[in-house]
Parts: sequence; C-alpha cells; structure tokens
Amino acid sequence: MANAADRAYDAIRSGILDGTFPPNARLKEAELVTFCGVSRTPVREALRRLAAEDFVRIQRNQGAQVKSWSHDDLDDLFSLRALLEGHAAARAAERITAADLARLSDAIREMDAVLASDTAQSRKIAEFLRLNRVVHETVWQASGSDRLVSMLGHLVEQALMAHTAQKFSIARVAQSHHHHQELLRAMQARDAAWAEAIMRSHIRAARQALDPPAGAADGH
Repeated sequence: MANAADRAYDAIRSGILDGTFPPNARLKEAELVTFCGVSRTPVREALRRLAAEDFVRIQRNQGAQVKSWSHDDLDDLFSLRALLEGHAAARAAERITAADLARLSDAIREMDAVLASDTAQSRKIAEFLRLNRVVHETVWQASGSDRLVSMLGHLVEQALMAHTAQKFSIARVAQSHHHHQELLRAMQARDAAWAEAIMRSHIRAARQALDPPAGAADGH
C-alpha cells in the first residue's frame, strides 16, 4: 500500500507542478485512479498528504481541489522566502566553500550567455530559470542548514504550483540578473549582511515582477 500511495502522490504532485492540474482544478478520484494506475485507497492517501502540504484543499462533500493563489497568498509566500532565503544567504556567506563559489560563478556566467543568445524567448526563459534554481540551491546548501533547504524547497514548489514562472518575461529576468552578480561578490567577500540584503531585495523584486505595470488595468 505504501508504494502505491507514494506512486499516486508523486503522479498527482507532478501533475500539479507542471500544470496538468491547474489551480482550482477538481481532482476526481475515479479519474485519478486511471491517471495514477492505482486503486482508490492510495489515491485518497495521496490527496490527504498533498492537503497537509498545502497543495490541495479537501472539502466535505465536495472532494479535492488544487489550491488557488490569491494576491495575499503570493505576498505571504514571497515574504517568507525573503526572510528565510535572506537568512540562508547570510549563513552561506560565512560558510561557503571554493567549490560552491565556482558553481555560483559558472551558473551566473551561463546566465549571461543565455541572455545574450538568439534563442527563442520561451526557451531562453526556461534555461535562465533552470540556472536560477542552481544559484539559489547552491546558496541554500552552502548555508549548512538542512532545515532551511527543506523549507525553502517547499516554498519554491508552491511558487511553481501557482505558475509564477510563467509570468516572467525576458526583460524582467534580465532586470533582476544584476542581483545574482552582486550576490556572488558578497559571497566572495564573505559579507553576511551584504548577502542577506541582496537576497531579500532579489526576492522582493521577483514578487513585484508578478504584478501588472501601473495603469495596465485601465489601459494606460
């Protein structure tokens, strides 16, 4: 049973993260049985687990539904990320190894190349965001805190569930890229306060990038 429940959990969770099951989508047990290739019992166990992790809402007599994300939800999510990831960056600046610094430098140099390339915009954004994850995960790991790595990984997955990555333009990611370069300099200087300030600014800028430009709603 445990293996079947794990398979169901992995399949449904992946479907939520990749948009197969978008926000507000109803998760019908009968359809999930076919989708996951397991019986109803492990599907129900998987849904309970996903509800505990805030991916799914289960309402009495209405079944399960993929969580939707309001403006306030996103504010809360990114505020938590700014606090935790800023703390991770401060810790990392004091503990980072030469290998970690090399990994950061390589990823940032690849980002420069991606932004300067003639690749189609959709592929360019996808590759940039992949490298962005490398930068952030390197900082998390360098912090030396398994708890921070776990908590931040969960917050980033929730952002993916809200499909925030789909809302970034190449202009927006290019604007925020200077934060990566400054973060590297802070890490090289072993300056915890500088690294924390840059990371928090970086996360706040990412949140602002999700909102439409002022005047967009009224056509200005």
